[in-house]
Amino acid sequence: MSEPREAAHCRLYLITPESIPDLTAFAAALEDALSGGDVACVQLRLKNVKDDEIAEAVQALMPICHSHDVAFILNDRPDLAAALNCDGVHIGPEDMSMADTRKLVGPDATVGVTCKNSRHLAMDLAEAGADYVAFGAFFPSSTKADTTPADIETIEVWSETTTVPCVAIGGITVENCRPLIDAGADFIAVSSGVWNYPAGPAAAVRAFNGAFEK
Repeated sequence: MSEPREAAHCRLYLITPESIPDLTAFAAALEDALSGGDVACVQLRLKNVKDDEIAEAVQALMPICHSHDVAFILNDRPDLAAALNCDGVHIGPEDMSMADTRKLVGPDATVGVTCKNSRHLAMDLAEAGADYVAFGAFFPSSTKADTTPADIETIEVWSETTTVPCVAIGGITVENCRPLIDAGADFIAVSSGVWNYPAGPAAAVRAFNGAFEK
């Protein structure tokens, strides 16, 4: 992990809203978004819901992702990710240890971790087996109010010195994503920047992919 990697093409990492009151309507919105262009993965990020609601959402949304060859990641819950056969799980630094997470989800599942603005933490977790690390927030976020500010230099240094992919997250929109792409982010994580895009989710995905191609 000490060797720098070749420059990678940035891709979109799509995150669901933390509340999905109408699963049928959101499934249609997800189908619309994924029809707009390349998306690397979708993370289901539901807050303050019961396990059966998470399971229902996984059962409704994961097949849509797979039909577009998009990976499906569950937030926070390695146990449910394993039980529901998700493609991976995203955990925070205060959640389950990397070793215990990997034991639950198995060697083939993707495990990503939030590292806020700490390259030191990211290095430790990458050495422990994380498949990607996430840095942020880079901009004020309407999705997650309690965030730690991150600076773009974190992405620059990480992309120049390591091989483990990194995700930039936090308040990212079509309008402000360019510096993060130029800094070397492998993935741009977006929630409201897609779901609340004025022209709709498919147009947002097209716009982000257009930014990645420039």
